[in-house]
Amino acid sequence: MIRTFIHKLKLAFSDKALRNKIFFVLAALIMFRALASIPIPGVDTSALANFLDNNQFLGMLNLFSGGGLNALSIVMLGVGPYITASIIMQLSTVMSPKMKKLQSEEGEAGRLKFTQYSRYLTVPLAAIQGFSFLTLLQRQGVVAQMDLQLLIINILIIMAGSMLLMWIGELVTEFGIGNGVSLIIFAGIVAGLPSTIAQLLFNYDPSQIPMYIGFTALVVLVTAAVVFITEAERPVPITYSRQARQGSTYGVGAATYLPLRVNQAGVIPIIFALSLLLMPQMLSQVLSGLDIAYLSAGATAVAAFLANTVNYAVLYFVLVFAFTYFYTAVTFDPDQIATNLQKSGGYIHGLRPGEATAEYLGHVITRITLFGALFLAIIAVLPVGLQVLTGNAALAIGGTALLIAVSVVLDFVKKVDAQVSVREY
Repeated sequence: MIRTFIHKLKLAFSDKALRNKIFFVLAALIMFRALASIPIPGVDTSALANFLDNNQFLGMLNLFSGGGLNALSIVMLGVGPYITASIIMQLSTVMSPKMKKLQSEEGEAGRLKFTQYSRYLTVPLAAIQGFSFLTLLQRQGVVAQMDLQLLIINILIIMAGSMLLMWIGELVTEFGIGNGVSLIIFAGIVAGLPSTIAQLLFNYDPSQIPMYIGFTALVVLVTAAVVFITEAERPVPITYSRQARQGSTYGVGAATYLPLRVNQAGVIPIIFALSLLLMPQMLSQVLSGLDIAYLSAGATAVAAFLANTVNYAVLYFVLVFAFTYFYTAVTFDPDQIATNLQKSGGYIHGLRPGEATAEYLGHVITRITLFGALFLAIIAVLPVGLQVLTGNAALAIGGTALLIAVSVVLDFVKKVDAQVSVREY
């Protein structure tokens, strides 16, 4: 296996076109990390670090910003607004038949127009998120108080940074290898590893060696579980019948299978859950400072409820589990798949084409999504559980960071391997 990997690596870098794509990805990620080190004016770095460490929600949102919140950089929102815009556009296909037709039935031109709408929506979302964050951080003393002019300038800078990262991500997708947005998030995760390792070394205690050994074993087990569930699929056998034209039979009946992934929704349910949990916390921070008694009391109660680790973990688990089923229902349409199979002459043995096939596919995807939903929910709350058990935030492994890292690496390796194989042949 190692020899095969080295052979593939040599082939990848010996091919000029593939080598240029890999270097393009590296250059884009270096540019992103350079932008992430340029802070906006008036940031108290120590207060910011304490605020992020003590805030579960913003700490997770920092992950999706690619680490941009760590220094309140000009790209502090990262690709978050673009991801949110893409999610909203996906949801619009459920509520609007016109949007669904634009995405799925109008070919490449329709998909390009759909993507353009996502870009347009990113602009106001970046403005709203930038204003909300700056207002919240000013209240917490992390950012110096700004007058209206400076506030508007900083919001424009943050918006421009978010749009610039979106553009870089799309360039990577088009001219590099892999999904550019996912690679940017991955780069932010990897950039945080040195500080985590340094924290572990700084707090090293020989009496806790058994815990460190258990932690290492758990890292291996969790990584293996993430790889297994990410790659797991349920094959549904499909048979294609022969075609008859003008009294003659053409073609040979072929047998293949339809792969139904266990984790059909990816990490989108976790993003949904984080967005839903972040909103009431940000509103409570803003409303608690008002002079209206009942609003201030209600906001304080909500903030206290969400600040409790057990409440946070339970609510997070339930939301991720529910959103996994929801997003799978949005993206997986058994009726459409059954119709496409019927048009192409395919059928599932023992089932009539059409409604019976759609009902069977819906039943199968509902059953396997149960395992995917439980897996995502457990992985999401794993860092919280480890932090409670060990009392060490640095040992809070797992969660969305590990899931994204493994998924991005697997996808990147597959795409490089596919291009190497094409060039070999």
